[in-house]
Amino acid sequence: MNSNRAYGIGGSTPEEELSKLSAPTDKPTPITDTEYQHRLDKACSALKAKGLDALYINAGTNLYYFTNTQWNESERLVGALLFADGSLHYVVPEFEIGTFNDFIGIEGKIIPWLEHESPVQKISEVVAEGTRLAIDDSTPFNLVSRFQEHKKFEISSAEELIRDIRMLKSDAEIAHIQYPMDLTMQVHQAVAKILKPGITTAEVENFIHKAHQKLGIASGSYFCIVLFGQDSSFPHGVKSPKPLEENDIVLVDTGTQYNGYISDITRTYSYGDASEKEKEIWANEKAAQLAAFDAAQLGKPCGYIDDQVRVQLERDGLGPDYKLPGLPHRTGHGIGLEIHEHPFILRGNDIKIQVGMAFSIEPMIVVPEEFGIRLEDHIYMTKEGPKWFTEPAYSIENPFGV
Repeated sequence: MNSNRAYGIGGSTPEEELSKLSAPTDKPTPITDTEYQHRLDKACSALKAKGLDALYINAGTNLYYFTNTQWNESERLVGALLFADGSLHYVVPEFEIGTFNDFIGIEGKIIPWLEHESPVQKISEVVAEGTRLAIDDSTPFNLVSRFQEHKKFEISSAEELIRDIRMLKSDAEIAHIQYPMDLTMQVHQAVAKILKPGITTAEVENFIHKAHQKLGIASGSYFCIVLFGQDSSFPHGVKSPKPLEENDIVLVDTGTQYNGYISDITRTYSYGDASEKEKEIWANEKAAQLAAFDAAQLGKPCGYIDDQVRVQLERDGLGPDYKLPGLPHRTGHGIGLEIHEHPFILRGNDIKIQVGMAFSIEPMIVVPEEFGIRLEDHIYMTKEGPKWFTEPAYSIENPFGV
C-alpha cells in the first residue's frame, strides 16, 4: 500500500484532480512591437560588426523571434531578409501572400515567387553583387545549397549571430517562460495524486495533456515522458513502458507552450517505500543540482557548471565523466521558444554566463538496470546571480514539500 499518500502521492482520481484546476486570470503582458524592433536592431548591429550585408531568417522560431511572424517551415522557402541598414523583406510564395499578411508582425516589403520560380533567384534580384549573406542555421541544407550555388552571394552561417541575441532573455521573455512553468508545476502536483498500482504511462500522459488544457493551454502538453521502475534508468524512455507497481520509482518529465515559450520540469519520486539506495541516489541528485546552481556565476563559462556537477558526483562515488552509475549526458540546456536552445550546459562550452540566460539544471543520475533519478528545474541569470523558475524538489517521499 502506498505509504506516502500523506505527501500528495496517490489517493485521488483524474476526474477529481482535473476539477480542481482552473486557468489563472493573470497572464504576462504581451511582448511589444518595440521589443521585436529592438531585436531586429541588435541583429543589424551584429551584421555591421561582422562586416556582413544581410541576414536570411527562415520560417520557424527565428522568424517569430525577430519579427513576431508565426509561420511554420515547409518545403517552400518562406522567410525574411534583413539588411544591415534595417530594411526588411519577406520572401513568400505568391499564392500564400494573402494568408501570410494576416500573420506579419513587423511590417516589411514582400518578395513574391511563383511555384515554378527559384526563390533564391528572386532574392538575388534585390541584392548587390557579392552580398555577404549570413544564413539562419535552422535553414534546411537543400535551401542553403541554392544560396551557395548562386554567384551573387558570399555565404556564412548566422548561428553565432542569432545565438548571441536569442540566448539573452528580456524581462518580458522571462515572464513568458515563468507562466507555463507555473502551470506545469501545478500539473506535476496533480499527477502525483492520481497514481495507483496498475496505472499505465499512457493514462498518466493523457491526464497531463488534459490538465494543461484545463489550465488554459488549448494545445495541451508540448511533450511528455512518464517512466516507472527500471524504465526510469533510460533518460528518454523505452519502447514498451511498464505500468506502475507498488514501491516503484516514478519519473515525470513534461511541459507546455504559451505564446511560443516552453516549460520543462522533471520530478522523480517513489510510489510507496523507497529503498536505501534509491534514497541515497536521490540525495546525490539533489546535491548535484544544487552544485550546478552554485556554479552558475556571472562571467564563468557555461562548461564550468557541468564541471562542478561532475566534481560533486565523484565526491559521492559516482562517475567519473559519463560513466555509470552517474551522469550520462550534459547538465542542461537553454530554453525559450525552443525546448533545447543555446546556451548548452556541457563540458567545454566556453560561452560566458550572462544576465538574461535561462537554462535547465538536470544532472540525471542513472543506475543501469535499476532506476534513474532526474530532477529538472530551470534558472535565469540576474545581476544578483541565478534565480529558480520553480522551487527544487523537497525529498524522494515528499517531492512537493506538502
